[in-house]
Amino acid sequence: MKLYYIGNYLHRLGIPLLPKIFNIFIRIIHNSAVFSETSIGTNTIFAYGGIGVVIHKRSVIGKNCVIGSNVTIGGKSKSVNVPVIGDHCFIATGAKILGEITIGDNCVIGANCVVVKNISDNSLVAGIPGKIIKSNIEPKDYY
Repeated sequence: MKLYYIGNYLHRLGIPLLPKIFNIFIRIIHNSAVFSETSIGTNTIFAYGGIGVVIHKRSVIGKNCVIGSNVTIGGKSKSVNVPVIGDHCFIATGAKILGEITIGDNCVIGANCVVVKNISDNSLVAGIPGKIIKSNIEPKDYY
């Protein structure tokens, strides 16, 4: 996350080359594609150093989220926009969040789940395709 935060800071300052160098460092060191242009909230962490994580440049991720290894957050063909993830979400290992969708606050996305539809706040999602299997959850119960 430190490399991301430095690259993101440089990107927000409008420095063109240095953020791209940080993107390369992230790819080499962590074997992931987390770009300086992405908006990631404070206190969001990547499990296992973010190994295998791929996040689209225009994605927005809220604060205090936990993102597991091998997670993909990105677009879908014929879709211009990309996912927006709320605050306090837990995204388990191998999950895929794809397309022009919004994941609400306090959600838990199960391991290897494929989410292609909007998810309301305080929901537990599992399966392929991802379906809400429980509502009104407390995400901390699933960490």
